[in-house]
Amino acid sequence: MKKRIAYISLYFFTVLLIFILQKPLFMLYNGAIEKGVGFTDYLQVIYHGASLDAATAGYLTALPFLLVLISVWFKKFPLKKLLWGYYVIVALLVSIIFVVDMALYTFWGFKLDASIFLYLDSPKEVLASVSIGFIALRVLAMLLLVALNTWILLKITPSVLTATRKRWAGTGIMLLLGGVLFVVIRGGVTESTSNIGQVYFSNEQFLNHSAVNPDFSLLSSLGKSQDFASEFNFFDEGKRAELFNGLYPTTDGDSIVEVLNTKRPNILVILMESYGARFITPLGGIPDVAPNFNKLTEEGVFFTNCYANSFRTDRGTVCTFSGYLGLPTASVMKIPAKSRTLPSIAEELVKEGYKTDFLYGGDINFTNMKSYLLSKGYQHLTADKDFSLAEQTSNAWGVNDDITFEYLYNQIKDRKETPWHTAFLTLSSHEPFEVPYHRLEEKIPNAFAFTDDCLGKFIDKLKQTPVWKDLLVICLPDHGFYYPRVGLNTAPKFYHIPMLWLGGAVKQPMKIDKIMNQADLAATLLGQLGLDHSSFNFSRNVLGSDYTYPFAFYSFNNGFSFCDSTGVTVFDNNSESVLLEEPAGSEDRINKGKAILQSVYDDLGSR
Repeated sequence: MKKRIAYISLYFFTVLLIFILQKPLFMLYNGAIEKGVGFTDYLQVIYHGASLDAATAGYLTALPFLLVLISVWFKKFPLKKLLWGYYVIVALLVSIIFVVDMALYTFWGFKLDASIFLYLDSPKEVLASVSIGFIALRVLAMLLLVALNTWILLKITPSVLTATRKRWAGTGIMLLLGGVLFVVIRGGVTESTSNIGQVYFSNEQFLNHSAVNPDFSLLSSLGKSQDFASEFNFFDEGKRAELFNGLYPTTDGDSIVEVLNTKRPNILVILMESYGARFITPLGGIPDVAPNFNKLTEEGVFFTNCYANSFRTDRGTVCTFSGYLGLPTASVMKIPAKSRTLPSIAEELVKEGYKTDFLYGGDINFTNMKSYLLSKGYQHLTADKDFSLAEQTSNAWGVNDDITFEYLYNQIKDRKETPWHTAFLTLSSHEPFEVPYHRLEEKIPNAFAFTDDCLGKFIDKLKQTPVWKDLLVICLPDHGFYYPRVGLNTAPKFYHIPMLWLGGAVKQPMKIDKIMNQADLAATLLGQLGLDHSSFNFSRNVLGSDYTYPFAFYSFNNGFSFCDSTGVTVFDNNSESVLLEEPAGSEDRINKGKAILQSVYDDLGSR
């Protein structure tokens, strides 16, 4: 058994070492010296990238592991003979992916992913960018690496594995080893599984990209490589443009309503987990769940007719901070090749000298959130690992809201360096709704009441600090909530959400009743600051002069809804049928919704 365990361990660590050695080569080839990369940066890249390298090495160890497991039941098992072809394939793939990734990064500026296959149908145009000599040198490098890697793997492999006397015990030991291998492949035992975002650690994208394993980047993107521009082609281009024209004006129209008393406030965005209008009394929600939020609506700018663009946190986060629409069949956050091309509030504020940071009490690697936030201008991230073990386990999803609100208060109460922008994503109002608070008997509303209690105490304390004078606090949910769990969860009432602007930077309380979307925050906020928002193709300044046709659009699992002053239409793409239409007979709403869906997929396909 020792020989078997030694071989599996040696094979795994050999492949891992190959991936580790690729990193400095990648960095040097792509101008690390010219970029001023220091020795500690190399170490940081290797350290942070190790988890994804290990996961990829684990995948490549799976077949040798299965053969060794089977070998326990044979007197003589010809391991090297059986694995020779596999080694050639592994060496070929690893070498080709490494060299192609290293070479293309110079031109693309991002890691190798499935988008490469979109160019293979036009090899002439691709090859036109490089010389024959350029290609020949890299093919030679691939062949040398294939030969070297194959030789190394064969060298560490026993030719024959002989029988073991205790076969059942040997099988048990191998299965335990397999369990360890599974955990390595999965990336641990937390909610998030191995993903590209987990290795991001810097505001320098080159260092983040250097830490990403190219094999994992390519393989993980294969399932996400659909040609978005070819989806939802309801109309020819002329008709689509005619229907879409004017729905999302991107001009910097003057803000006809000025709600702030300063153009450069410090900005805190509190993204409230699932906090739909169902719990806000002024919006017709259940009484007494959110007394603090209800009271605060009288103190700030309250947007009463806002709708979430999507139905999950990963989607809602992108909608909020990038002003982009939620998609019914994909999550942009999970596709770094696309999400990195989106604009963001933080990026625009950084240009104006803002310091930016993001706080979340959960696993910030979940759904590639970390890579999105770092690539979109957030200079510092705080997550569950920055809290004590007891705090990390105070909620099934991480750190409970009472702890993170207190942390946030202590971080900003004495800030002297301005301007700054902080974003905070809460988590306690999420299944399983277990919170250290028991004001309401029913479990779900009580969890939302807990977050409201935390918010109320936080705002009360913040009002007593000097920070409050120039502060803009924006409270906005990531998405709505399906409660009570009756009726269609595609209906508008489940997407209706509150948006509230508070703080000393707000001129006076007022209510904005225009129909709008969560994604409109970006253009509306930047408009109030007098900043350009023309890059936000699907975000509208609802306080601007060019917002002349108020409507809301949201998507659910392969469906969408369009709401305007004439009513609402909910359309299911799977069945190609209308789920809800009030009042009936509005073909115009269906067509506009289809045109928006077609337009956003065309836009994403072009990124």
